[in-house]
Amino acid sequence: MAKPKKSLTAVERRAEELDTIAAVLPIERRDELAELLTDPDVETLRHLVNQGMGDNTLRALTSDLAYLEAWGMAATGQSLPWPAPEALLLKFVAHHLWDPQHRETDPDHGMPVDVDENLRQQGFLKSVGPHAPSTVRRRLANWSTLTRWRGFDGAFASPALKSAIRLAVRAVPRTRGRKSAKAVTSDVLARLLATCATDSLRDLRDRAILMVAFASGGRRRSEIAGLRREQLTVEPPIPVENGAPLPSLAIHLGRTKTTSGEQDDVVYLTGRPVFALNAWMAAAKIENGSVFRGIGRWGTVSKRALDPQSVNAIIKQRVEMAGLEPGEFSAHGLRSGYLTEAANRGIPLPEAMEQSRHRSVQQASSYYNSATRREGQASRLLG
Repeated sequence: MAKPKKSLTAVERRAEELDTIAAVLPIERRDELAELLTDPDVETLRHLVNQGMGDNTLRALTSDLAYLEAWGMAATGQSLPWPAPEALLLKFVAHHLWDPQHRETDPDHGMPVDVDENLRQQGFLKSVGPHAPSTVRRRLANWSTLTRWRGFDGAFASPALKSAIRLAVRAVPRTRGRKSAKAVTSDVLARLLATCATDSLRDLRDRAILMVAFASGGRRRSEIAGLRREQLTVEPPIPVENGAPLPSLAIHLGRTKTTSGEQDDVVYLTGRPVFALNAWMAAAKIENGSVFRGIGRWGTVSKRALDPQSVNAIIKQRVEMAGLEPGEFSAHGLRSGYLTEAANRGIPLPEAMEQSRHRSVQQASSYYNSATRREGQASRLLG
């Protein structure tokens, strides 16, 4: 006699539903999300996946939705209402954009202590102080997007909300910092690669991650984590005068943060990065699927891809092994480092952007400006 099927709890059911979209939307902390998100939240995410929204956009929406639900529960004792009333949106701004000096004399200013502690215990808050205005605006924008996808109109365009944000930003000016305090230029990269000197699986993998991420134009950590064998094609070798031809690979990026699914962005690897990548794939016996995977305690290669956070953690670990300060570098340092190194070597900006796939000249040129201004004549008038 067959055993009766065990009925799933609401949390277990949501966890299974999150699993169904994990292939398209890599989700860390699945069980925690299943407890935090509501049934309509999960259904909204499934709907967005079916609509073909970009993976990075979906990942950001999921992250912000989880934060908003956690904040809403901590601040009001209940899940977010849809649509959110204007008063709740104003409360969100007041909790996240505040004046640290005013807080010293008025403990009720800003995010309440109990809400702050609740979010820290769950791992949603780590830094001290008000949020960056760009973070608050992004979360409100994603909140608005999710509201529209649920078929509601929100108060996100209300004059009161816009005024509250404008006044809060003006009262607490702060400069925007880079995602990585320091760029991983070629000299730093050499020190990181020196920590990957053996033929162990971890060293082979991490060496390939570092070289591929940098040489392919400073790929985002999500692109490295999501790289699949099927995206790689062998190209004709590159001739070298008085030397052996260099191997060449093309990486078909497909849909990225700045492209649509119809575009097939391609970047190229030549020479050492190709050797490093091939050495890892041969040792790990990767013939299809995810290129960069986890490695178990006993040296077994997982079938699952690394997540973007793991890519960042690997880079920080190598930074520490190289005797550098982990807090000063992150995965984004490879992206900024590529453009900084290109500027230092006199490579024209348009040529560097062809490889980095930056769409914004203003953003890409900021790395060039930093490199050239520091060494240029304008900074040495009294030199």
